[in-house]
Amino acid sequence: MKTEKHGNHWTAYYDTESGRYFAGIMYINREGLEEYRYEITQDIYSRLGTFGDDTENEHLIKTGEIAYSFENTMYGTLGPERTVWDDEINESMKETIRKKERKKAKKKEN
Repeated sequence: MKTEKHGNHWTAYYDTESGRYFAGIMYINREGLEEYRYEITQDIYSRLGTFGDDTENEHLIKTGEIAYSFENTMYGTLGPERTVWDDEINESMKETIRKKERKKAKKKEN
């Protein structure tokens, strides 16, 4: 990550490996943790941080495409934590696991 921008509840960065921009918003309160990741455009990234209020930055981030969300709410009636993945992230995670398993297998062979 070459460039990165921050606010009170948000972070945005350019991923050099994929050539794409991402932003995350995280809220921690007495009910628990909420984290949302968005894929954003270069235009959105360049505008982030130019607003006087972080709420405006968060609204701008939310115009991007949501890629991941995690909610760990402490409400007893809503059940356990919930994680949502999109298909591309899911496939990337599976590929990462396969690569680690191949490395372990190679070490065992040697």
